[in-house]
Amino acid sequence: MIEIRELTSDDWKIWRELRLAALEEAPYAFGSRLADWADAEEERWRARLELAGSRNFVAVLDGTPVGMASGVPTDEDGVVELISMWVAPAGRGRGTGDQLMARVEQRARDAKAHTLQLSVADGNDRAHGLYLRSGFADTDIEGELMPDGVHRELVMRKPLE
Repeated sequence: MIEIRELTSDDWKIWRELRLAALEEAPYAFGSRLADWADAEEERWRARLELAGSRNFVAVLDGTPVGMASGVPTDEDGVVELISMWVAPAGRGRGTGDQLMARVEQRARDAKAHTLQLSVADGNDRAHGLYLRSGFADTDIEGELMPDGVHRELVMRKPLE
């Protein structure tokens, strides 16, 4: 059974473990690189979890963290962005991603957001499919440039009505 836990900055070691595993296992999926975070000090990890208005979650399976996701406010009123979404191989095929997204979505609704937004790496078909099945749609919004300096992220949105 998957348990979803909300983190505080005191849980920075759990977040660090998952984030480093994500950046190592799926470097193509993120705008950050392992080298950007590998030597980060405790202060930086805590600061990431203390982003104003952010809600950070981990999925735990049999006592082991197997997934993560955050919801952070954007500069656009009523829009929350789903970021840092990743599920470890041990947590895949169990609905872990669905549960993490549902928790971020619920917190966005609680914050009176009308839209949930995310960015997915072009070519990350598995994640893109998950997001489409979860009610997100592709947009024409230009995404951030990926670390390769060539590709851009695809921006997707889901109305929260």
